[in-house]
Amino acid sequence: MSDRLGERQTRSVVTDLKTRAEQDGAMVIEGYFAVFNSETELWPGAFEEIALGAFDNTLSNDIRALINHDTRFVLGRNKAGTLELRIDSRGLWGSIKINPNDSDAVNLYERVKRGDVDQCSFGFNVTKEETIHREDGSVKWVIQAIDLHEVSVVTFPAYADTGVQARKAELAQHKQRQLEQRKHNLKERLKQWH
Repeated sequence: MSDRLGERQTRSVVTDLKTRAEQDGAMVIEGYFAVFNSETELWPGAFEEIALGAFDNTLSNDIRALINHDTRFVLGRNKAGTLELRIDSRGLWGSIKINPNDSDAVNLYERVKRGDVDQCSFGFNVTKEETIHREDGSVKWVIQAIDLHEVSVVTFPAYADTGVQARKAELAQHKQRQLEQRKHNLKERLKQWH
């Protein structure tokens, strides 16, 4: 189990965000905010993946759609019916109804439409995950349950240095515990010989 459960984090996904205009002229941005069972390499030998089912108990949260994780720029909200989120076998899909009276939202819609902005991210807390230390010395974290707070359309993905740094610290702690255990075991064996 992770030392970081409950810590607020963000993850990004390179996706294929799309825009569309509905019959009534409403503008919509939609796409996948997270993809399941897709291993992301954090750094050589360290991987992370989101398990199918990770979002199953979180879509009833009060979730906002933001621009670049900035709470000043709210694009939509599930409780207001302006953000629709659903889970399928591929991942977490979302659809944001753009407010035509919000110039920031309309400008973002146009940037997505032109292909200038095409990535998204989500803000969350891990509530359950598994750490797998592989035979080849690599490590993989499988996020099994998430408490979702927000989804964002982002200019630059932030698989976040903060997320990578936290994972590196977690791995260093694990290696230190392993070393301490080996030292303890060696001392115990030496006691048996004397």
